[in-house]
Amino acid sequence: MTSVRSQPKQKNRKGIQPPQDKGVVASYKTRPWILALVLVVATIALYYPVSHHPFVNYDDDAYVTENAHIRSGLSWNTIQWAFTSFESANWHPLTWVSHALDYQMFQLDPSGHHETNVGLHAVNVLLLFWVLLRATGSPGPSLMVAALFALHPVNVESVAWISERKNLLSMLFFLLALGAYHWYAREPRAARYAAVTILFALGIMAKPQVITFPFVLLLWDYWPLRRMFAGSEEASSGKMSPAFPGKGLSWLVLEKLPLFAICAASAAITVKAQGTAGAMSGPNWHPFSVRLENALVSYVRYIGEAFWPSNLSLYYPYQGNSLVLWQVVAASAMLVVVTSLVLAGRRRRYLLVGWFWFLGTLVPMIGLVQVGNQAMADRYAYLSFIGLFIMVCWGIAEWARQRHISSANLVAVSVVALLALAVMTRRQISYWDDNVKLWSHAVAVTRNNYMAEDHLGGALLADGQLEAAMPHFFRAVAINPDDPDSNLNIGGYEQQQRNFPRAIAQYNKVIRVTQDSAVLNAGVRAKAFDNRGYAYRELGDLPHARESFEAAVAADPQFAKAWIGLGLVDQKSGNVGSAIQAYSRAMKLQPSDWGYLLLARALEQRGDDDAARSAIRQAQSMTHNLENAQRGADRLLAQ
Repeated sequence: MTSVRSQPKQKNRKGIQPPQDKGVVASYKTRPWILALVLVVATIALYYPVSHHPFVNYDDDAYVTENAHIRSGLSWNTIQWAFTSFESANWHPLTWVSHALDYQMFQLDPSGHHETNVGLHAVNVLLLFWVLLRATGSPGPSLMVAALFALHPVNVESVAWISERKNLLSMLFFLLALGAYHWYAREPRAARYAAVTILFALGIMAKPQVITFPFVLLLWDYWPLRRMFAGSEEASSGKMSPAFPGKGLSWLVLEKLPLFAICAASAAITVKAQGTAGAMSGPNWHPFSVRLENALVSYVRYIGEAFWPSNLSLYYPYQGNSLVLWQVVAASAMLVVVTSLVLAGRRRRYLLVGWFWFLGTLVPMIGLVQVGNQAMADRYAYLSFIGLFIMVCWGIAEWARQRHISSANLVAVSVVALLALAVMTRRQISYWDDNVKLWSHAVAVTRNNYMAEDHLGGALLADGQLEAAMPHFFRAVAINPDDPDSNLNIGGYEQQQRNFPRAIAQYNKVIRVTQDSAVLNAGVRAKAFDNRGYAYRELGDLPHARESFEAAVAADPQFAKAWIGLGLVDQKSGNVGSAIQAYSRAMKLQPSDWGYLLLARALEQRGDDDAARSAIRQAQSMTHNLENAQRGADRLLAQ
């Protein structure tokens, strides 16, 4: 009887247990998502200070504050321009549309633009966790990779800099495409493949850095999807089973031919955009041997930043021929050794995938094809560091499992590491709350950084600190005599001191050094021509002044100040009709009280009194002190 009674008790316990198991399983599946959402909230809180930051005086003018197309808001004309423009030496129409939408909502209040960046970064954090968890089924390492991505200081540049919207948008579509590929691989269908293709194309239209996506998919086929070499000893040993039916390498490559076609088209468009703008030539262009040496050293410097993210800078000067042989040899040796170890340990597939993700996704930005003068950039790590994070997180998880380290201890160490990164990130964010602070930090942590010196001078100049700014401009040209911006500012200083011949010499130098990159440097060339025109006007040389103003408006037809200068010269020369046309063009571009008064004076001189009175009424509607505006117009006419 005892044995008979014991059996129902056993059955009863088994009957009660399954609901408990389901609850535990449900809790286990839910907990990572709760932690991921907590991570997203922590990310937003960490980056919240950027909502009080200003626009940066580096590219934010070209992308937002002084871009007439963006400042016209989101319209059909803006969209057409976005898809046909090579402005800023790039073709990234979705990025332009995003900035135009932000301007439509926030105008020139930087808070909204910054908050959009933070929101996109938070979404990318959640997407990265989702993609990794769905592909690997490993919540712990997936969450830790997402946490490192969210909190690592190297990503501050991509989030805190409004101009790097393109980085955030391209990553968004990259991760969506990677998630869609998992969906396609489970059940290959044309519609699912089309979704992957469209998302990849959208990523390309945000920033072409995601051009390596098809190569990443081949890595993804190797691990974690294990579509590639699924019949290997590793898969057949019983230790791990392929998630999907195995395919040969040739088949997997052929499968991605449409994606490679998009890559080829993107590469052709990018080269055309960069070449048209002159971004791939000029006095700072380096031979391939120098670029190769810089690429090798930069790879190792990026690894250093991943594990010890200190002395981060918005701009890293190109070392060029200053690299010594031992640096190149040591960097090459390190890369070879790590690659050899990864290949030797290929049974741990995540190591190979992570390492070649890091190496491969950096190829378009590593400088083998030189675009710009920077040696490297933190923003280039936004995509590539995911590979290193995968290596570290899955490697530590396996190591801990082999040594039976408790989950509590592993979590405790992880939390401490993330808190340390968060502290460093918050400090890095603080440098971005002021342009003077940002560039002072860049000067402090780098050497021979002419770009940082120039922009520090520009930030001080914007704050009205002329005398404090000038030494930085002179240091910039001492480092790089062909720096157009610093030479332009030195010319402006000489002009302000009424040393007009010296000022003209500086402007001529700016015009000369930007000749090979006239499109990319259209703004600085236009300012040089314009300033030279006013200098010639002060000297009474009206023919050369008119020639300079005409060159200024040819370089930048949206430059209202140059149109005013052209009007002043024409009016002084007796060409009243041409002066009226120039003033009218300027007022369409940038209306002002004194500008309308200049237009009224020219109209009066032609005898068109009704139009003159209309212009005066326009001036009155724009000012509370018409007499002061009149004095300003009189001063310009008297010069």
